[in-house]
Amino acid sequence: MTLTAKRAIITGSNSGIGLGVAEALAAAGAEVILNSFTDRAEDHELARDLGARHGVAARYIAADMSKGGECRGLIDKAGGCDILVNNAGIQFVAPIEDFPTEKWDMILAINLSSAFHTTAAALPGMRAKGWGRVVNIASAHGLTASPYKSAYIAAKHGVVGLTKTVALETAGQGITANAICPGYVLTPLVEAQIPGQMQVNGMDRETVIREVMLLRQPSRQFATVEQIGGTTVYLCSASADQVTGTTISVDGGWTAL
Repeated sequence: MTLTAKRAIITGSNSGIGLGVAEALAAAGAEVILNSFTDRAEDHELARDLGARHGVAARYIAADMSKGGECRGLIDKAGGCDILVNNAGIQFVAPIEDFPTEKWDMILAINLSSAFHTTAAALPGMRAKGWGRVVNIASAHGLTASPYKSAYIAAKHGVVGLTKTVALETAGQGITANAICPGYVLTPLVEAQIPGQMQVNGMDRETVIREVMLLRQPSRQFATVEQIGGTTVYLCSASADQVTGTTISVDGGWTAL
């Protein structure tokens, strides 16, 4: 399929899942806007390289997803978008009674409120064109829970609810809204955790991955950024014109338990 003449904004996309999604959309022909809160030369070079490899226009726009005004400003600076992928997110782990208030506020702002602000800013342009795709990167934790992750789980459940509301408000207008719910995905951030887990548990790499990190993922295999990217491209295709207001789990069977 081709997404030529479509502009895609992917928040939190200078690494990991976001960058994988950007790669997949660019490979399908979309113009892509990369984003994070930094504004380094290497961020802009990353966008130039991605665009050159896929023969598409690509830019990097810095915006802090913890600030509503900057979230909305990202859409304006990009000149609007046809495809919005809300991916930016952070994590912090602690029991509820010890969970720092500032961490709660920051996680809710970046993981949930940012999606509200970017979507609110993007929808008028999508409605004017009669076509649009909102893809929210939620999590298996948007459908189930784990201890010590209260803010992350509250935010990701909120993303799923927001997705459904956007779908209902845009039904019949050529716009769809869906949430992808990954399990553990092998990103640089996750990869960096493996040596420490090997040391703490006295296990080799494969055992740590299978018995510790992927304990709740029945396939005992990581999802890949390419798989998340491919799912996003599907949701932007004509085959998914009537797929809206739902979640797609890419979690090796986690939420089937």
